[in-house]
Amino acid sequence: MKTAIEPAAVASTTRRMKAVVVHGPGDLRIDERDRPVPGAGEVLLALEWGGICGSDIAYWKKGASGTAALAHPLVLGHEFAGRVAALGDGVTGLSEGQPVTVHPAQLVGDGALPDRIAGRTNLYPRVRYFGSAAFDPHTDGGFSEYRTVPASQIRPLPDGVDTEQGALAEPLAVALHAVGRVPELRGRTVLVNGCGPIGSLVVAAARHRGAGTIIAADLAASSLQVARAMGADETRDLSAGDGLPEDVDVVFEASGAPAALGPVLRATARGGTLVQVGNLPGTAVPAALGDLVTREITWIGSYRFVEEIDDALRALRDGLDVSALITHRFPLERAEEALAVAADPASGSSKVMLRLTAGT
Repeated sequence: MKTAIEPAAVASTTRRMKAVVVHGPGDLRIDERDRPVPGAGEVLLALEWGGICGSDIAYWKKGASGTAALAHPLVLGHEFAGRVAALGDGVTGLSEGQPVTVHPAQLVGDGALPDRIAGRTNLYPRVRYFGSAAFDPHTDGGFSEYRTVPASQIRPLPDGVDTEQGALAEPLAVALHAVGRVPELRGRTVLVNGCGPIGSLVVAAARHRGAGTIIAADLAASSLQVARAMGADETRDLSAGDGLPEDVDVVFEASGAPAALGPVLRATARGGTLVQVGNLPGTAVPAALGDLVTREITWIGSYRFVEEIDDALRALRDGLDVSALITHRFPLERAEEALAVAADPASGSSKVMLRLTAGT
């Protein structure tokens, strides 16, 4: 009789999976959930790597990211990659075992945009993003052993790009979009202020797009070390009293700190361009903006990306090396420790990665 029930018990176990779930501020759990089954037009992924982002930290620490607040538990993660485990009905062009990453944005509604922003889907007002509480029900992310994904959001990894690199395609796409907001960078002097993961990737993207001299500035020596490894020619340690350079052609502000705006505008050349990559607060804050007018600076916003994730994968294929960005790796079971390291400026972390295959 014992052997008669063993197969059913084993089958039940194999249909379960682990997921990194935030239940409220400071309440992170490794939950067991049913393994999903792909529906028509969907792909089941066996996930391998995920990268921790600032929004993941915000949901864990505050129960909210920007205006998106938790109404119920949420699986974190929008930077992830793995392998195809199963295909739903109607899915073609993919095969089991194939390494892939994911475009995390899905438009809600008809996707229609005014002619003035045609094709700029990152500006569409209603977008479901993996690992986001912007809608109720929330959109679970990919910090789990398995996840189903619409086939339209799957991006196969090129030969030579592994799944750990593939998990970084999403933040690299953010950087490439920011760099692409400036029509021509070749040979120009560039300043990147704020060298967290996105700022350091902006350094790499600017180098990839042919920038001349790249200067990186930050308050943390460890961040500047990463930025130099990603292609910066010069670094300015603001905590050590270094000042920003003067008269820089193109500036990327990636810190998101309102107090940085005055010095960054002053560092921008007259008639130069400032691209705002770092998220600024949605509430009133003091900032010195006078130089925006008197120096006739073009100030450009940069938000997420459109299809630059495809550009990111091509850049990785062609040799853009992002390995220096990764400073820490943790197994899925130690996700809370990983988030704490990513959130702690004293840890010296840049990109903290989760190995999503449990027990490895």
